[in-house]
Amino acid sequence: MLEPTHNNELPAIPGKRYFTIGEVSELCAVKPHVLRYWEQEFPQLKPVKRRGNRRYYQRDDVLTIRQIRDLLYDQGYTIGGARQRMTDEGGKNVASLSVDLPSLMQETIEELEDVLKLLEPFK
Repeated sequence: MLEPTHNNELPAIPGKRYFTIGEVSELCAVKPHVLRYWEQEFPQLKPVKRRGNRRYYQRDDVLTIRQIRDLLYDQGYTIGGARQRMTDEGGKNVASLSVDLPSLMQETIEELEDVLKLLEPFK
């Protein structure tokens, strides 16, 4: 598992609509029990619940979790401070304000290259 200070090394988010708690755990380098706890502490985090109370996270949820992770692990906020910071933004996505643009562009390029490789046989 990644150390808390290596937020830049998180894997790219696949182009899926829904993610299980296990997938989100790997994408965000946070254990599932921590994700369940954060759901109680951060009102912005509301995964869809289906059969048997299973959680299904959407891309926005994953971005919110990464934002929470950054505030807590990298910037040193407490749970209350991180909650306040996210609330103070008035619904704005703090992650989108502090995105490392070159890193995001590189991830996008890599994802597009993967799609091209998949489509190669259909030329």
